[in-house]
Amino acid sequence: MNGNNIVGATYVTTEGEPFFAANPATGINLDGDFKKASAANVNNALALAETAFETYKNIGGVLKAKFLRTIAEEIAALGETLVNRGAAESGLPIGRLQGEVGRTVGQLNLFAKLVEEGSWVNAVIDKAMPDRQPLPRVDIRRMLIPIGPVVIFGASNFPLAFSVAGGDTASALAAGCPVIIKAHPAHLGTSALVAGAILTAIEKTGVPKGVFSMLYDNGYEIGEQLVKHPTTKAVAFTGSYLGGMALVKMAQERKQPVPVFAEMGSINPIVFLPEAINQKAEELANKYAASITLGAGQFCTNPGLLLAIESPALIRFKETIAQAISAIPSSTMLTAGIHKNYDQLSGEISKIEETKWIAQSNQINDTLQNQSVAKVAEVSAEHFLANPKLHEEIFGPYSLLVIAKDIAQLTAVVAVLDGQLTVTVMSENKEIANYPALINKLTEKTGRLILNGVPTGVEVCAAMQHGGPFPATTDSRFTSVGSTAIYRFVRPIAWQDWEDSLLPDELKESNPLGIFRLIDQTYTKD
Repeated sequence: MNGNNIVGATYVTTEGEPFFAANPATGINLDGDFKKASAANVNNALALAETAFETYKNIGGVLKAKFLRTIAEEIAALGETLVNRGAAESGLPIGRLQGEVGRTVGQLNLFAKLVEEGSWVNAVIDKAMPDRQPLPRVDIRRMLIPIGPVVIFGASNFPLAFSVAGGDTASALAAGCPVIIKAHPAHLGTSALVAGAILTAIEKTGVPKGVFSMLYDNGYEIGEQLVKHPTTKAVAFTGSYLGGMALVKMAQERKQPVPVFAEMGSINPIVFLPEAINQKAEELANKYAASITLGAGQFCTNPGLLLAIESPALIRFKETIAQAISAIPSSTMLTAGIHKNYDQLSGEISKIEETKWIAQSNQINDTLQNQSVAKVAEVSAEHFLANPKLHEEIFGPYSLLVIAKDIAQLTAVVAVLDGQLTVTVMSENKEIANYPALINKLTEKTGRLILNGVPTGVEVCAAMQHGGPFPATTDSRFTSVGSTAIYRFVRPIAWQDWEDSLLPDELKESNPLGIFRLIDQTYTKD
């Protein structure tokens, strides 16, 4: 594990006092000292990325696929070393980190397959029609091309899958864009290990060294310099609303503004339809107690809002979820700052007169630091509608049950919600067909609409949409998970009346790559 900054796939030394990663459960510093990057490191990293871009954007899908697969192989080869370090830095259990390794490797291989096949560039060809009346049509051919160097911020809650070689990096490299990583200060050692795997993959495959840099900072200065640098063409971020919007402001104040693809969290409402609660009150209560507290509630898809209509069955639901929550043991939260923020925000709920606690965990491990206390509160729909403070996300094992008098009031609650990553509907049999207006309103609020499931689980596949209306994300047209995440880092360009020999292979008449193309409004490989 090398703690030096990485500039153009090369370790560089910097001056200054070292800083360390700490175990959030014990507060003890872990092995490895890390140095803050310098302004020169930022400039050099982006200069090398700009130079590498001229070559890397044209290397073709076969070599890019080999590069991505080699990164995946090198990460997998780290084995227990990587998993143990990730667990020590995050407080997450070994099993969760093993799953993240699998997801990280899977994402890289998914994008490798995508670029190797090649049709993702969305090639469109409208052939010339010289005899068209009253005017002839010129030959126009369009495809997607990479936009340039991308700055990526590692996420706190996914030290692997949304970090150095996570979905943002995999999709940017697949698109043909160099990446500059701002390592998360809570995952310094984990970041260093994964970065080492990427350096090995660069050496083995021979891609330009400037495609990868990683810089450290235990503050905000380096991140700001990266976002404001004129060579940066896009930014990817997963984290808090305040952090995401700060990056958006920086990016928009540049002489040439650039997109910030920020995923900023969500309260992920669960709508319990009356018959579902009536038939399965106890089952649903236990299911959602587990989902609320999974990973100490530190998922961007954590179910932070439960919506239901008052009924005798809802009383059974509350009794059961209270029993389940009170018996769930505490877990170590990711950082001391996240733990402090959770305690503060959940504590503010208790000061709102109209709310009351349904349950709090009483299984707290006092021998460890930064322990989560699972909490579920309740409030009437009337008071929820009147108090926007109750609409805000509380990152941790917390959820708020909003009790409506009838379906009209429940629909009114849905109408005031902000944009969400997910919305879930719990329905019995064909009950959902009785509420078309409610379902229609829900589709306006979210990027993923779930039926009879839990939101805490994001499949990495082509159909996944992990993004939603603001403020869940800054651009609801895109996803940060799944193969279509690549479209954040490309732009369309059209070639008009070019000779066939001068066109990219994707647009040549003979289709040498054998990809699907839209030719004169027909999809074909011809």
